[in-house]
Amino acid sequence: MKNLWSYFKNGIIGENPILRLMIGLCSVLAVSVRVENCLAMGAAVTFVMVSSSTVVSLIRNWVPSQVRIPIFIVIISTFTTVVDLVMQAYLPSLSQAMGVFIPLIVVNCMIMGRAEAFASRNPVGLSIVDALGMGVGFTLVITAIGLVRELLGYGQILSIPVFPEHYQNMMVMVLPPGAFFVIGVYIALLNRFSRRSK
Repeated sequence: MKNLWSYFKNGIIGENPILRLMIGLCSVLAVSVRVENCLAMGAAVTFVMVSSSTVVSLIRNWVPSQVRIPIFIVIISTFTTVVDLVMQAYLPSLSQAMGVFIPLIVVNCMIMGRAEAFASRNPVGLSIVDALGMGVGFTLVITAIGLVRELLGYGQILSIPVFPEHYQNMMVMVLPPGAFFVIGVYIALLNRFSRRSK
C-alpha cells in the first residue's frame, strides 16, 4: 500500500507533468483561461491516461517492439475519440470552448511518454496508480493556473463575479504570457516547498 501511494504521489509532486517535466504545456496555455475548461481538460486527460496505460500494460508482453509506438497511438486515439464524442454529445458548449485541444490529447507527449516509459514496463496495478497520479497532478495544476488567470483576467471564478464591477481586468492573464507567469510562480513555490521538506 505504501508503495502504491509513493507511485501516486510521484505524479502529483515528484514528476508533475507541468511543474516538473514541463510537458503538455500547449493545452495548458490555451485552455487554462477558465476554471471549467481546466476541470474538463483534466478529467479528459486523466481518463485517457488511465485507460490507455491500463490497456498498454495488459498487452505489453504481446506487442512486438518494432510496432509498439503505432499501437500505443491507436490505443490513445481510441480513448481520446471516446472523450471527444461524449463531450460533443452531452457537453456541446464546453466541447466548443475546448476546440481542437480535446482531439489533440492523442499527441500529448505526457500520455505517450507514460505509456512508453511506465505502462509498457510495469504490471497493470502500478500502471493504473501511476497514470492516476499523473492525471490528478495535471488536473490540480492546470486548475490552479486557471483559477488565478480567470480571477485576475476576468474578475470571476467559474464565471461568478468576485471583484466589483469597476475592477480593471489584467488582460495579460488572458493571454499565454499570463499562463507562463503563473506557471513560473508555481514552479518557484514547489521548489521552495521541496527544499524545506528535505
